[in-house]
Amino acid sequence: MIQHGVARTAANVDKSWIDTDVDAVFTKATAADVTVLNDADAAGLAEARYGAAQGVDGVVIVLTYGTGIGSALLHNGILVPNTELGHLQLDGHDAEKRAASSVKDIEGLSYKQWSKRVQHYMAHVERLFTPDLFVVGGGVSKAADRWVPLLDLRTPVKPAELLNNAGIVGAALTAYEHFVA
Repeated sequence: MIQHGVARTAANVDKSWIDTDVDAVFTKATAADVTVLNDADAAGLAEARYGAAQGVDGVVIVLTYGTGIGSALLHNGILVPNTELGHLQLDGHDAEKRAASSVKDIEGLSYKQWSKRVQHYMAHVERLFTPDLFVVGGGVSKAADRWVPLLDLRTPVKPAELLNNAGIVGAALTAYEHFVA
């Protein structure tokens, strides 16, 4: 989680990043002004502007499945930053320790087996937030046809249209809006 340019958590990177002013570090290293945001927040912004959540009113939750589970919460296309929904406690575990796509690979789960874990997790998120749309992305988004149809939620679920590039697109969008627009 990045709060005002400072790393507040470091779940899937070295713990030395916690409380580091990332904005200041990169500004000094590049001798240029920078802006910093969480990768899932960037993906959420991109999907809201150019992808599966474009034009969707209400609450949209973007979940990125990779090494962990990243999340972005949007309301009427506006980002509510710094969610860490992959770290919700579910059955006594960090949700991402059971349902990240890396767990699927490490444990050798089939898409059907893994989608049951994703279903359990997303149903929990659905009960907490009652979103109007889920967008699922991350590295496993390229195989969305193998697992998204297996989900049975009240909330519609769409694969990320920008696939695993959503974070990069969102970062570029943020830089453009921060420095150019």
